[in-house]
Amino acid sequence: MPDYFAHQSSYIDDGASIGAGTKIWHFCHVLPGAVIGERCNLGQNVVVMGGTRIGNNVKIQNNVSVYEGVILEDDVFCGPSCVFTNVSTPRSHVSRKSEYQRTLVRRGSSIGANATIVCGATLGEYCFIGAGAVVRGEVPAYALMVGVPARRVGWMCQCGIRLELRDGPAACRSCGAAYREEAGLLRQIDRPGAAS
Repeated sequence: MPDYFAHQSSYIDDGASIGAGTKIWHFCHVLPGAVIGERCNLGQNVVVMGGTRIGNNVKIQNNVSVYEGVILEDDVFCGPSCVFTNVSTPRSHVSRKSEYQRTLVRRGSSIGANATIVCGATLGEYCFIGAGAVVRGEVPAYALMVGVPARRVGWMCQCGIRLELRDGPAACRSCGAAYREEAGLLRQIDRPGAAS
């Protein structure tokens, strides 16, 4: 008996690895060679291809396809109908399987509904991709990205609240974590409850 839940309408192929406490809902398909961590939640109509790695506590909402070459680290959130690609120049009549590119979504990142992540991108830890954005490159940690193509319009706290940065360090109004922006990057400098 598996130590995960899969709805009876879903297909879990032999050779897929699924961690304890994961829930896989209606009409999903997990292919051989896919690796899914513990305590994940896959909404309705999610496809996870072979050659993918999904960390622990990842939430994938309805209608998302995780294609070969995509790596989702722990605590990633994928909004409804967000899109990953794995080849830059697809043609129906040309096989490009040898050209699949890796897409890396770092720990704690959130991807909004209907956003598109073009292959080859790396999304930094705890970044926040707005709904409908098109990401086609590197995203810094904690960046708030919106638009087509996506551009950084601010910074997000690890807890998911937009930060109000001016001159010098700033603290999140919700959790109190402190950050400093330097050379176009954001760095957490203090976290409430952290050992000194």
